Amino acid sequence: MSRLNVATVSRSLLEAIEHVYGEAGIPLTQIHEAVKELSRHFTNQREKVGKDYFRHPKFLAAYLRYFLPVNLAKIQILLDEMPRTEAMESMRVLDVGSGPGTGSLGVLDWWRCHGFGGELSVTAVDQSAAALHHARQIWSHYCRIEAGMKVGLATHNENLERRGWHEKISSDMPFDLIIVANSLNEIGAGSRDPITAKAELLSTLLSRLAPHGTLMVVEPALRETSRLLHQVRDRLLEAGACTVYSPCLHDRNCPALDHPDDWCHEERAWDPPVFVQEIDRVVGFIKDALKFSYLLLRKDGKTIVARQSSVYRVVSELRVMKGEKRAWLCNELGRIEIGRLDRLASSQNAAFDGWRRGTIVQIEKIAHKERRGKISSLGRIDSDTAVGIIREG
Repeated sequence: MSRLNVATVSRSLLEAIEHVYGEAGIPLTQIHEAVKELSRHFTNQREKVGKDYFRHPKFLAAYLRYFLPVNLAKIQILLDEMPRTEAMESMRVLDVGSGPGTGSLGVLDWWRCHGFGGELSVTAVDQSAAALHHARQIWSHYCRIEAGMKVGLATHNENLERRGWHEKISSDMPFDLIIVANSLNEIGAGSRDPITAKAELLSTLLSRLAPHGTLMVVEPALRETSRLLHQVRDRLLEAGACTVYSPCLHDRNCPALDHPDDWCHEERAWDPPVFVQEIDRVVGFIKDALKFSYLLLRKDGKTIVARQSSVYRVVSELRVMKGEKRAWLCNELGRIEIGRLDRLASSQNAAFDGWRRGTIVQIEKIAHKERRGKISSLGRIDSDTAVGIIREG
């Protein structure tokens, strides 16, 4: 069993971020107002966010101070989840729709904290020249703090929905890691067929991925954006363009799409910076956990765990009910609700109490009780059922 680390952004990176947004001289009261406004746009009014809010000083300061540490911490969690390969000693990374360097800075900080001794080369692409400018600023300040690293950042100001933009970075390929963080939802947003537009972008990126590489896609943990990601996933798998390393434990169609109210997302522990905690207290937010939807896609068939019909991913919280606990699980057999009565708790199934969203578990057997001549869809864990945790969420 392996435990996933609590995400923590390094002091050096936080200092670099503070240095850049501090130069804007925006009063804290305006930053707090801008955080609330951006949050409202990101969740309920995404069409009103605008393409280049980084040009507005108060929105820039709010994003750098609050949303950037949150989003790059998600990247670092997934970097730790990726399979370790010899190629990581020298990495070529493409950050697509980079904004002010969410993926780029996340990789840079992760690279330094893990002590890799080779060279890191990052290419960031975004349609906002202002965002790329601030990415370079933070990157440069970080490298001054952590001198001696063999790292490089190249930026390209390109519109991802224009044909041929990727040809301008062809000299840097193939890439060991390609990151698409919080930008896939913007692709094809106004078109009649957004799924095709998003799938075509990811297919193009997969063609530029090294055979041992990973394509990381991160999206907001919202129903609409997550379900679109599930549909894009299915389209890519049907075309044979890739396989899923994680979070899925199968390459079949996503069962969350069977019901219009279902979607999958993650909730991971993290250690929020002090200034993020301060903003939370003022504006009434709670960022004590990182919530997002994601895919790690590969072309070599590697998977986060060996796939078996007895191995499942927990895709809900463990719900405490009267006299029992329940959770939803997913694997190649689909989504299934599992319950254990409190009176049937035992040393054999004690691991059930440690389940949380994202945990990968193994269950020896699942019982389906018969009632009034019908087999219940609710699976049951009996007192003699062995339950184990393979990987914690």
